[in-house]
Amino acid sequence: MAAIQRVLPTHDYQAFALFLLILATILIFWEYGATSGWFSPLMPSAKSTFTDFWSWVSKPFYVKGTNDKGIGWHLITSLRRVAIGFSVGAAIAIPSGIVIGLFPVASKAFDPFIQILKPVSPLAWLPIGLGLLQDSESTAIFVIAITSLWPTLINTKFGVSSVDPTYLEVTRTLGASQWRTITKVILPAAAPSIVAGMRISAGIAWLVIVAAEILLGGTGVGYFVWNEWNNLSITSIIT
Repeated sequence: MAAIQRVLPTHDYQAFALFLLILATILIFWEYGATSGWFSPLMPSAKSTFTDFWSWVSKPFYVKGTNDKGIGWHLITSLRRVAIGFSVGAAIAIPSGIVIGLFPVASKAFDPFIQILKPVSPLAWLPIGLGLLQDSESTAIFVIAITSLWPTLINTKFGVSSVDPTYLEVTRTLGASQWRTITKVILPAAAPSIVAGMRISAGIAWLVIVAAEILLGGTGVGYFVWNEWNNLSITSIIT
């Protein structure tokens, strides 16, 4: 055990050193490639990108007009939309996944809908959301919710349906109610799968909001990226 404890820090140092080496290699290649004309003329150098990055993070909350705000405001807006949309999606996915996982008939009935709706592109939901809600803010949340709920739903269904039948037999023998069985046995046993699905859903939610905000406009990271592209400010996009 002592030998293992001595080896682990060494591995950590080696991994950190390798990380620094890879990072330095990328930055050197980037800087040399940009200054030597290997890339497109639009591609900025690493030095100019870091300079622009510092200008953004040093004053993240300035407001000079409707279309000129600090990156902090855009980030807060996007995080708020992601948090609300992800929460709505999870609130739908977890109870639905429990029901589908508990009842095989419901699982077979809902499976065609899941297989059809899950692969739909997030951008395809935008016009539907705008038509239904007629509000860009609500549409962004709608798109996040409906695209991020599938991993949580599927993982919850898998976790619930995979609970050891022995546990369920014991609860029936002891006369536990259905609600108590769900809260005390099924949910704790399925928790790892549910959490794994929520982690995937959170990643999807963040990816979707950038694309949605590019099209919806207003404020947000996606809008910021698109606005900076229209200004041909590639350094701001990279930061």
